[in-house]
Amino acid sequence: MHRRTFLGLGSALLAGAALGGWTLAKQGQQPLLLSARNDAAGRHYAVGYRLDGSQAFATPVNERCHDVVAHPSRPLALFVGRRPSTESYLIDTRDGRLLQTLHSPANRHFYGHAIFHKGGEWLYTTENDTREPGRGVLGVYRLQDEQLIRSSELSSHGIGPHQLLWLPDGETIVVANGGIRTEADSRVEMNLGAMESSLVVLQRDGRLLSKEQLPETNNSVRHLALADDGTIISGQQYMGNAGDAAPLLAIKRPGQAFQAFPMAEVQRLEINQYCASLAIHSELRLLALTAPRGNRLLIWDIDSSALRLDQHLPDCAGVAAVTEGFVVSAGVGRCRLFDCRTESIVGQPLQLPAGLWDNHLSMA
Repeated sequence: MHRRTFLGLGSALLAGAALGGWTLAKQGQQPLLLSARNDAAGRHYAVGYRLDGSQAFATPVNERCHDVVAHPSRPLALFVGRRPSTESYLIDTRDGRLLQTLHSPANRHFYGHAIFHKGGEWLYTTENDTREPGRGVLGVYRLQDEQLIRSSELSSHGIGPHQLLWLPDGETIVVANGGIRTEADSRVEMNLGAMESSLVVLQRDGRLLSKEQLPETNNSVRHLALADDGTIISGQQYMGNAGDAAPLLAIKRPGQAFQAFPMAEVQRLEINQYCASLAIHSELRLLALTAPRGNRLLIWDIDSSALRLDQHLPDCAGVAAVTEGFVVSAGVGRCRLFDCRTESIVGQPLQLPAGLWDNHLSMA
């Protein structure tokens, strides 16, 4: 059953449930899981939960959100509207107060992702220029008195930018340009015969440093994960024929070209040409991928490319690294914590609400 129709949402949490041997990061303070959820009636929420199941907040919002970006030093997070939303939501993560509904300017809409600069004063969002549909821009916003004020915009140097991240220097941005042109208020792909997907690296001032493409024209570079050493891994959504054997993961190691990441044919077929959320655990040198269309969670060793886990997980959604390994949410069923510190990866359900989670989560 898909998350859009799942109605079996539990009405209460088992607050304070025991988690056995899990240490759950910092002693005395569990990380805060931030994500977007729906309820059984289809209403949208920006939510924060501790991993013991205790709810920090569940704030109603007008539009469905996609990714969540936490402020680097203040108890704030932006819940970014899902394409083609014109709203995003700045939330106080202590109590869930809605501090601001951020509206995209005229002739722009959000593409679902954003990043705060390490200093905390500036925010960058991926956006569509609807006057030239698909022309990618990065909206630049300044945080002033708990309000984001648009300052300027940069070119994404591509079409349909989706996720963006900081490289380890904190001043250089990597952007996944999905290459798909859409109209102002639509999710309908308008250029599948002429896609221009790319991985772009640019300076904060917008100066282009590199632009690389995969050989398969219809391979849309969408989601990104970054290791502390600067290794970039992207997950693709293939928009060509169902029988095409397109590589769905790609890697750019420092100083090397952007190229396919080795994936066995059995896993390529399992994930049904669609990568959702990626996360890298830099200390354990592991990559985790959720593939909801294939109901799979996959984990690889980054350095050897060895597959560490191939787990059936119905409609798996967001994934994020924690001390032990990875937390994974789902559109159907329970969120899980996977301990990756030993050779055998072990998963355990978390006492969080079941189902209806969106495709991304962040830990703060």
